[in-house]
Amino acid sequence: MHPGSKAARRAIAIWWRGLPMVLAALGNPFIEGNASAASGRLALTVVDRETGQPIACRMHLKNAAGRPYKPKNVPVWHDHFAFPGNITLELPLGEYSFELERGPEYVERSGRFTINRFADDSQEVDMRRFVDMSSYGWWSGDLDVRRPARDIELLMLADDLHVVPLVTWWNESDQWGGKPPSENLLVQFDRDRYYYRMAGGHARPGATLLFFNLSAPLKLARAAEEHPSPVVFADQAREHPEAWVDVTRPSWWDLPMLVAHDQVDSIQVAHSGLGRDTVIDDETGMKPRDRAVYPGVQGAGHWSQDVYFHLLNCGLRIPPSAGSGSGVAPNPVGYNRVYVHVDGQLTYEKWWESFRAGRVVVTNGPLLRPAVQGELPGHVFHAEQGAELEFEVGLTLSTREPISYVELIKNGQIEHSIRFDRYAETGRLPKLAFSQSGWFLVRAVTDLGNTYRFAMTGPYYVEIGYQPRISRRSAQFLLDWTYERARQIKLDDPAQQRVVLEYHRHARDFWQQRARRANAE
Repeated sequence: MHPGSKAARRAIAIWWRGLPMVLAALGNPFIEGNASAASGRLALTVVDRETGQPIACRMHLKNAAGRPYKPKNVPVWHDHFAFPGNITLELPLGEYSFELERGPEYVERSGRFTINRFADDSQEVDMRRFVDMSSYGWWSGDLDVRRPARDIELLMLADDLHVVPLVTWWNESDQWGGKPPSENLLVQFDRDRYYYRMAGGHARPGATLLFFNLSAPLKLARAAEEHPSPVVFADQAREHPEAWVDVTRPSWWDLPMLVAHDQVDSIQVAHSGLGRDTVIDDETGMKPRDRAVYPGVQGAGHWSQDVYFHLLNCGLRIPPSAGSGSGVAPNPVGYNRVYVHVDGQLTYEKWWESFRAGRVVVTNGPLLRPAVQGELPGHVFHAEQGAELEFEVGLTLSTREPISYVELIKNGQIEHSIRFDRYAETGRLPKLAFSQSGWFLVRAVTDLGNTYRFAMTGPYYVEIGYQPRISRRSAQFLLDWTYERARQIKLDDPAQQRVVLEYHRHARDFWQQRARRANAE
């Protein structure tokens, strides 16, 4: 799409998958000794089309039977591997298919090749960036990376990721052999990429929490225990001034209780259950969705979002987050990612400050750059009682996958569903009107049938009369959830039972109070 084109002026960028390629590696009968008769060699270089320089990337390479090839001496996970721009592949004879990716801002390349006897070839492939989010102040991060620390720099480069709080300890184990580092926890490399080496996780029967920006691991209970409450460990984390607590799924049973205790800084709406190739539909430890209402892969994605929307409907302002779960889930690093807008030069500290302010977009596919009256997500629009407000949402949308609709979500419901071809033609979205307090955001869902691939802005908030909107229905939904979870607590020790249930009683009181304060149905 050329900068001067009519479509480009409408701030829409559309790229489908890169054109298929056929790499020649058919063999040369005059070459002997470079490869065995049962294998061949392919030296591959991947370059940035604009600069011509080699770039790190991720490769999915499969043989004719669909089995992934896993080379040595590079980071391998599930069905893919990362390499720094140059790699020599020693491959058995046969047909191969491949996909090359470098995060969602580059056009994918895919193709096939054949390795014949004595093959010894070299090929160069270029990859084209079709949007540069950081040039507009949007910087990517992945909040759930569980890969070895020794590989993290290459993995971040290969998927063009800028911020990772690297999970190096989990429950009672860690990558450090019980001797975690006490200094140089924050590492900056490649000018504007950061990882923090002391993120950790705690899996409990009712929730999995991630803890960021601590100076040392927490002392945690065994994963199978209901006692003590996860609130105890979140309180421990708060002793560190920059601590951040992220909930890895909106549907964890303990979510309403944790929110009621003000222990949640962000919630993964794009989480490890949303995979690159499929949805991992495991609801162990979570409130199960009604599959008649939320069927299939689309239902899995919408259920997570609707739970999050109920929290927003109760007047709470918690930013959405994203995590790939790479190292446990089959996803590549950065598959689910959160873009945070930072003014000026990126620093690790500014990224988290903007994250807390809600200036975020979460995605595992399309790329959104929103602006409403010049403001970013997280902004609160104020007006006097009786005022009526109207908002025109400015949006730049870039996508590699087909999208049928762009949706404007108001107070948890689809207010406008705009056909993508109509949006591409006009470059405009319908206006949103408010006569009462509420919130809104933008969502785009791809047409893929095998998984849930989407993008969603963080919410904008509207306060008319300087009171947030509190929905009676949403407060009751979370109150009922709290009762249901409390009935599951069954400990052999009566004293421990009482202590744990006290946290749920506090949550009951919190949601009852929200219901009493409700100013909307």
